[in-house]
Amino acid sequence: MIPRKHHRILVQGITGKQGTFWTNAMQEYGSRIVGGVNPKRAGTEHLGVPVFASAREAAKSTPFDISIMFIPPMMAKAAAIDACEAGAKMLVCLTEHIPAHDVMEMHVAAAANGTQIVGPNTAGLVTPGECFVGIMPGFNHRVFQPGRIGVVSRSGSLGTLVCLNLTQQGMGQSAFYGVGGDPMIGTTSADAVRILDADADTDAIVLCGEIGGSAEEDAAAYAKTMKKPVVAFIAGRQSPPGKKMGHAGAIVAGGKGDYPTKRAALEKAGVAVADTPSGIPGLLKERLASSAA
Repeated sequence: MIPRKHHRILVQGITGKQGTFWTNAMQEYGSRIVGGVNPKRAGTEHLGVPVFASAREAAKSTPFDISIMFIPPMMAKAAAIDACEAGAKMLVCLTEHIPAHDVMEMHVAAAANGTQIVGPNTAGLVTPGECFVGIMPGFNHRVFQPGRIGVVSRSGSLGTLVCLNLTQQGMGQSAFYGVGGDPMIGTTSADAVRILDADADTDAIVLCGEIGGSAEEDAAAYAKTMKKPVVAFIAGRQSPPGKKMGHAGAIVAGGKGDYPTKRAALEKAGVAVADTPSGIPGLLKERLASSAA
């Protein structure tokens, strides 16, 4: 699923400082916010939308497609299960440091209710020119411009840099997919690449990865079957083995998930790998020209 301007969005934790700031930013950009959740403020309005005691209560009078969570770690499981059981098609989980057993229960609830979880520890999603859901600077026109390049990233900051580089080279984005940096995420890099591959508005895909786990290797296996060009960048080339670098999922253990292994898997699948983020636009132009020939 790619968020569109017609999708109805519920904000869990809407009245908090971050919930308020980012909800206002999303509204100004065009995201369709239909309500919020805060049990202590139920029955009131905030930023022009009704506030409910729970997502299930919201669904009774204000149907929604996407729920986004501005919720502390220890409360995240209950909020996620609430959204899933309320019928959310997509749950954007910004929260990090959620206990592992809670994350597993969240995934079980999502599977049982047909909800797509993005995250935990995601920066969100952006559909330039339409809407954004999360804490990415979708409103910054120097970074995001409508176009036909899909971007997938485990890191929000790296994804922002890559989109900036693309925009500076006149290459706008069809969608940005922040999958998150935790070890147990709902929508994987391979899932996001598959979604963008099926998107008629996307001509090519950029995969921003990092050391640790098998996300890039799994994405490479799917990229091998694609006709659309794929260009990648892997962060952590100089990272020492056994060190966790930023994200909980960015740790190399037992000789697996290191930079050479990931790069080799991607290149074997026909994916062009850039040495630096600034090298991505040039590789994309080469691949797009080749595919058009």
